[in-house]
Amino acid sequence: MHPSRIPALALAADLVAVVVFAAVGRISHAEADSLIGLAGTALPFLIGAAVAWATPWVRASPASLQAGFVVLALTAGIGFLLRLGFLGRLPLSFAVVAVVSLAVLLLGWRGLSGTVARLRGPREPSHG
Repeated sequence: MHPSRIPALALAADLVAVVVFAAVGRISHAEADSLIGLAGTALPFLIGAAVAWATPWVRASPASLQAGFVVLALTAGIGFLLRLGFLGRLPLSFAVVAVVSLAVLLLGWRGLSGTVARLRGPREPSHG
């Protein structure tokens, strides 16, 4: 894979992870399966992910676990603050499940990616 593609793929993976988190949460609560509802659930966390991606820590090495922890912290933290502001409540049980779910999704793909990269070993750059 060409190194210049890694940031775009990492960003896409993070955004998909947040949307999957929101979709699974809505399904588990038997909420209406509308795109507007999904967007409303995901949006606070997508904003948090966007803020994380604006930091130099994530942009410097977006597929690293360190970047994953920054994305996790800001996605969850900002998402919770926005949900609290809009809904006026943030149940502890939701916060715990959300952090664990987001950690599995946002750190999980990075861990798998790092493992695959180590197993494949160093590659010579292609010329062509």
